[in-house]
Amino acid sequence: MHVLRTPDERFADLPDWPYEPRYVTVTDPIDGTELRMACVDEGPADADPILCLHGEPSWSFLYRRMIAGLVDAGHRVVAPDLIGFGRSDKPTERTDYTYARHVDWTTQWLEALDLQHITLFCQDWGGLIGLRLVTAQPDRFDRLVVANSFLPTGDRDPGDGFRMWREFSQTVPEFSCSAVVAMGCTSPLDEAVVAAYDAPFPDQSFVAGARQFPVLVPATPDDPESPANRAAWEELERFERPVLCAFSDQDPVTAGAERVILERIPGTAGQPHTTVVGGGHFLQEDCGEQLVGIVHDFIMGTPGARER
Repeated sequence: MHVLRTPDERFADLPDWPYEPRYVTVTDPIDGTELRMACVDEGPADADPILCLHGEPSWSFLYRRMIAGLVDAGHRVVAPDLIGFGRSDKPTERTDYTYARHVDWTTQWLEALDLQHITLFCQDWGGLIGLRLVTAQPDRFDRLVVANSFLPTGDRDPGDGFRMWREFSQTVPEFSCSAVVAMGCTSPLDEAVVAAYDAPFPDQSFVAGARQFPVLVPATPDDPESPANRAAWEELERFERPVLCAFSDQDPVTAGAERVILERIPGTAGQPHTTVVGGGHFLQEDCGEQLVGIVHDFIMGTPGARER
């Protein structure tokens, strides 16, 4: 496996991003390659962590407003960069990226930090990976916030919005991560923010993971990861700790996916599910301050989550 590492100077002077990275080395389960995985870890070290998992093709920078607001409210926030994104290492071949490898890499990172009593906030691929982490090690998680995400098995039609996105991702001549994020936002991005989303990717040799992610989503029943996701749903159907849906009102990709979550996960019962008004697919960018209040209030309103 050939691996690239984005130069540190690419991350200098990013707007509203004063955070220093923390690194964990994970080992590829297939060929043994060591990969450096980055995260930010802010707030009181003895506080229960809020784990923020990003998706495609963003990185932990997407959570900058939520990190600042939640830390100000007294919380600890941990936001990793998935392998292939942000400050984390980037294998150069698209075939190096599989759903199973992403789950394994992120599991190793989670175990290295040994996070406990987690509140998970997951969006996009953050849910596809994060919900697999939850079902493999449920005792680590006190509560979940699912936002514009899902756990697909390929047994349902993924919808026209997803098909259009996947076709675009595979045919666009040059994959611009900032342009993809901008298309998924309702609010305009200024030049400094655009540069921040492009910072991890100096040229097209760095975007193999971003290119590959859309074709890894289980969209047919015979997808290699469909059985694992079906098994994960069986675990989610027994998950009774609090689960909150906070989907935005302007995301064509995941619209309606919350209905299945509400129907199948018992921990959703009685929770203050909300529609985030004004948010696109990347609702953290559009509505970060609103999400701070939603997450903080959810945590404060479920103090006995561990005892459930």
